[in-house]
Amino acid sequence: MTYALPPLNALRAFEAAARHLSFKLAAHELHVTPAAVGQQVKALEARLGVQLFDRLHKQLILTSAGQAYLPGISEGFRHIAEATSQLKPAGAVLLHLGVHGSIDLRRLELAGFRSANPDIGLRVLQPAGLLELVEGKVDVLIGSGLSHHPGYRCDRINEGAGAGDWLVAPEGTADCPEIISFRAWLRALPAAKPLANRRPRLVGGVGS
Repeated sequence: MTYALPPLNALRAFEAAARHLSFKLAAHELHVTPAAVGQQVKALEARLGVQLFDRLHKQLILTSAGQAYLPGISEGFRHIAEATSQLKPAGAVLLHLGVHGSIDLRRLELAGFRSANPDIGLRVLQPAGLLELVEGKVDVLIGSGLSHHPGYRCDRINEGAGAGDWLVAPEGTADCPEIISFRAWLRALPAAKPLANRRPRLVGGVGS
């Protein structure tokens, strides 16, 4: 069976904006700009041929169509998240990796890391930021420009000047074997280009 589905990024933007009734708060949750959320929602409305929000002065209101659409979309994401949580990556130790939304996962070569470290089960959450790290949703975070944060160890991944990309982990666990292995892997990657695209983007955040 082929499912007629709108783009996942647009659905995530709509669902977050509808819950918060704010593009700004949705953008904070998704680690993108409010403009990016607004563009995704506008593209979704154009694809569906239905207006989902009334955009009033400093206020966002769901239309009757948006109100009817939201429960099913939220329930769908809940089912996807629950199904994903039941999957257990191979490996004796599970490492939850958070990745900022601007970073291209392909440059991390995670399949190679998994092959080289079969004892580490790697699960990825993207987009992710300091909030997910502080709340314990991820064990370690790859972010851009995070050169210092109290209570956390920040290791620069690439060389050179500028904001750069950093591996951030709680000081108490920064030297556990699985994080040491992942840090070494990152530092061994080709450093010709930064990991980040330097542009906000919406990407899947259930797991990779």
